[in-house]
Amino acid sequence: MSVRLFSFIALFLLVSNLKTHSQSDLHHRLLTLDSHTDTPMMLDEEGYSFGKRNDADATDSRLDLVRMEEGGLDAVFFAVFTSQGERSEKGRLKAREHALRTFDLIEKNVADNAEKVAVAYSPSDAYRNVLTGKKSIFIGMENGFPIGLDIGLIADFYERGARYITLCHSKNNDICDSSTDKAEHNGLSPFGEEVVKEMNRLGMMIDVSHISDEAFFDVLKITKTPVIASHSNARTVCNHPRNLSDEMLLALKANGGVVQVCVLSAYVKEAAPNAAREQALKELREKYNNFTDLSPDQRKEAGREWRAVEKKFPNKLATVSDLVDHIDYIVQLIGIDHVGFGSDFDGGGMLSACKDVSQLPAITTEMLRRGYSEDDLQKFWSGNFLRVFGEIQAAAASNR
Repeated sequence: MSVRLFSFIALFLLVSNLKTHSQSDLHHRLLTLDSHTDTPMMLDEEGYSFGKRNDADATDSRLDLVRMEEGGLDAVFFAVFTSQGERSEKGRLKAREHALRTFDLIEKNVADNAEKVAVAYSPSDAYRNVLTGKKSIFIGMENGFPIGLDIGLIADFYERGARYITLCHSKNNDICDSSTDKAEHNGLSPFGEEVVKEMNRLGMMIDVSHISDEAFFDVLKITKTPVIASHSNARTVCNHPRNLSDEMLLALKANGGVVQVCVLSAYVKEAAPNAAREQALKELREKYNNFTDLSPDQRKEAGREWRAVEKKFPNKLATVSDLVDHIDYIVQLIGIDHVGFGSDFDGGGMLSACKDVSQLPAITTEMLRRGYSEDDLQKFWSGNFLRVFGEIQAAAASNR
């Protein structure tokens, strides 16, 4: 056993022991991590404060530092989300500028709450921050669009703290096809193949959520390290193209990766038809050019109008039990070592009894009811993801 690995395990045991004595509740004893939230979109919203408790209904926010404490969440990935815009020089520049503003926003909010939270860059940072009583903010990028066609920008974003890139979002980009768009590259583009190799070189996690099935299998042919699906569920349980098929889950296991189940209701359970809601959302898409090439102010207003439609024409939300059905299915198919949690809070994620981060213990309660052990729960809540994260960083370090 290497000295580095021994130290890592010793630190983990120390953290576990510390939390055992500070909390009696099992959920709060675990080191917990959420691999995907869109909370950065809330950080400059009027009336929202990351450092204070925000009312979920009044602000439409799902996460802040106070509710992280209430829900026993130790570490979270903030997504630098960029909607897909025009793939022109102007469009790519606009996307890059938006991404950089989001990095700045994250850094400012962390600095403003430095006594309670710190930016994290590695698994060991998450354990260290627990020891010092701080929450960890990791950064991921949702949509590789800000890279444009400049492979060198991946290293620039890595230096800013990004530790994964979700290769695309709901539309195709220059890297690959999206699971919810028409085939263009038939998987990864030639540029996308170079992106995968560069991410391997740097030690960045490759996030396969949102990408097409063909792109998923292309990634697995090229990558030298495990991949993550930062917020995806099982397609057999809920038939949505954003979820992973059995074939994909089995391939993910063979790759050594991890799928992080999310609480966005449409990916958990198929909703009953809601014609009024769909019409209102269709009109919003038309009004805001399918949410492409928006200014910061337009993006804020579009978000507010979208949330207003969701409130006016609500779908019946899936339940925590429905979510754990996905966990059960994945565990039965590929084992407990390949599943974790990535909520998609503040990006639409919520369940009927898990509407914000303060209610995360409900998931642990349901998993305990179904017979999961404390060891299983620790793997689910962070162990599996941090294992993959660590392997990717170690592989990059060994090749330098």
